Amino acid sequence: MIHIPTIVVLAKAPVPGRVKTRLCPPLRPLDAAHLAAAALTDTLDCVARVRGVRHVLALDGSGVAVPASFEIVGQEDGDLGHRLDGVLTLSDGPTLVVGMDTPQLSTRLLLEALDRLSKHDAVLGPAVDGGFWAIGLSEPGVRLFGDVPMSTPETGALTRSRLESLTLDTATLPMLRDVDTFADAVAVATAAPGSRFARAFETIMPALVQ
Repeated sequence: MIHIPTIVVLAKAPVPGRVKTRLCPPLRPLDAAHLAAAALTDTLDCVARVRGVRHVLALDGSGVAVPASFEIVGQEDGDLGHRLDGVLTLSDGPTLVVGMDTPQLSTRLLLEALDRLSKHDAVLGPAVDGGFWAIGLSEPGVRLFGDVPMSTPETGALTRSRLESLTLDTATLPMLRDVDTFADAVAVATAAPGSRFARAFETIMPALVQ
């Protein structure tokens, strides 16, 4: 049986004080949430442009408007690794998971990831900070993360080691920068000037220089 690929966006609802807290200071929690909302919208719109796949938003929280093609599901309880394992088993076929931290994401990159996933057991998109911005499995049923520590400079390398220990042939995607710190926000807004994220960042900057 041929299964339609699934792209999952793993995200938190952009609530002030709950998202992008490492941007504060210099940002206020409200401004950080505004940037998070823009980044999530950029990501959802990008995924929605990929045709012939299932679109899923795995959301921690509520109240997020999504393109019509998306299903919204909840996340499992537990740490990030446990929640990632949960969304990687949402489908019976190839599943690619991305976060809401890379608003510079392009449809071209997603198509490249799906193409590589059709030829390999897994894909991993490394992030500049040592983590990863995307992970995908060609077949469900493998819970990867276990005791792999999340949100550390070694997370990406340890995840790759786990994939290798499971003898999964893993393709590497291009490296992207997550928006975690203010310096990341500056860099990503500069790299993606036409994005909602960049426009939201521009509206915030005047208040920072007063």
